[in-house]
Amino acid sequence: MAPPARRAPLSTERVLRAAVDLADVAGVEAVSMRRLAQELGVVPMALYKHVANKDQLLDGMVDVVLAEIDPADPALDWQAAVRARVLSARQAVLRHPWARQAIESRTHRTPTVLGHMDSLAGAFRRGGFSADLTHHVMHALGNRIWGFSPELFYEPPAADAATPSVAEQQALAAEFAERYPHILEIAVAATGGDLSGVGGGCDEQFEFEFALDLLLDGFDRLRVQGWSSRRS
Repeated sequence: MAPPARRAPLSTERVLRAAVDLADVAGVEAVSMRRLAQELGVVPMALYKHVANKDQLLDGMVDVVLAEIDPADPALDWQAAVRARVLSARQAVLRHPWARQAIESRTHRTPTVLGHMDSLAGAFRRGGFSADLTHHVMHALGNRIWGFSPELFYEPPAADAATPSVAEQQALAAEFAERYPHILEIAVAATGGDLSGVGGGCDEQFEFEFALDLLLDGFDRLRVQGWSSRRS
């Protein structure tokens, strides 16, 4: 009889990778030390040799996601470099739908988090931005440096929502035209006149890149002007 296969030794990397895989499948709320120990086939106490508590576990999980961001390309100019890093961060977050919630909940800046921030700040500085202007443009980018942006509302679609009839769509349009004419106007523009698509959400990737490019172009204008917070 062949000897039983040896289980891979427990390591911090293996613990964090298993936690990320669990969150990808079940959501970050499902990640607990007990559940993670079950997934790894160990007793919960074994995990504490690698992560001190749930907060440290979440910090490490965020680090795993951020490690997926493509490295900075020194051949790119500052604008292309920042854009590439931010869009790569977005792809990493989209691969792990729980990551946005975890990133927003973190209060501890790990070396991985600081390294990503420093890389973006460095791209601005190499592009001729003053330290003062770099400080303010990093604030303006906000959570976009992690690949997501705040939305006005988030309304998950109802699984059993029925498509409104033509008559219902016309009634809705008439009510909106009376009460909210500008909302109706932009809804019609966004859906090409097909009101059945209203409420279905926008192309979030397009909207993210649109806002990012507006910000980067505005930053460049301030750089050229030699903007300073002391003179503003």
